[in-house]
Amino acid sequence: MSVATTTSTAPTSADRVRQVGVTLAEVFCVVGTLVGVGVIGTRVEESSGGALAADATLVAPAGPAFSIWTPIYLGLLGYTVWQWLPQQAAEPRHRAIGWLVAASMVLNAGWLLVTQQGWLWASVVVILALAGFLGLLVRRLEQYPTYGHAETVLVDGTFGLYLGWVTVASVANVTTTLIESGVDPQGASAEVLAVVVLAVAAGLGVLFAVRLGARWAVAAAMAWGLAWIAVGRLTDQPSSVVVGIAALVAAGAVLAAVPRARAARQ
Repeated sequence: MSVATTTSTAPTSADRVRQVGVTLAEVFCVVGTLVGVGVIGTRVEESSGGALAADATLVAPAGPAFSIWTPIYLGLLGYTVWQWLPQQAAEPRHRAIGWLVAASMVLNAGWLLVTQQGWLWASVVVILALAGFLGLLVRRLEQYPTYGHAETVLVDGTFGLYLGWVTVASVANVTTTLIESGVDPQGASAEVLAVVVLAVAAGLGVLFAVRLGARWAVAAAMAWGLAWIAVGRLTDQPSSVVVGIAALVAAGAVLAAVPRARAARQ
């Protein structure tokens, strides 16, 4: 692992522009969230004709899974404040990730806005771009050292959860869009394809553990989403014991990858 050792300097005008950009992105993200939760728009599960509801597909997480957005949104707000602290303004870490943070918040709100219009393929493009930006962001967190426990919890924790959850959400989003576009297998074929999709998600979790520093936050968020897919299939509709068990196995594989990747790095 390469770790940057650049020391902080006095804030520059570019640092101030970045801080303002992150703050404006946070405001936009809050507006998008208010739309997505139904305060000034239609709730996500009711938008796009219900295509994104918890019972829409075999790989849709059950409703309580989405409570993970609470710590993520609080973390994004916390980061926005944190990066304004005098000792943080010119830190190399913030210079490396600040604009990626802003992009992630804009894309997050953008996803909520396009789903309001029922533009599912546009939502796929947006969420995959979001996952890509978050992957690069977490990679940069690995390259630049954390400056203490508080920053580790706030910054690494928030964006680890963010990446892990968005990865699972991307899998569900792509599956939903394909089904709504006419790719709708039935019976055993649907279960087999769902298991393949879950295997892909587990593979991504293992890849993240190997390439992004074996981060528990990423694995925990992915396992959370996969476990709630299992709950949905074992206790709700559409029901599938096969998919439910596969989702639990996928969650276990993602969690198990972290200590194995850490051991391999030593």
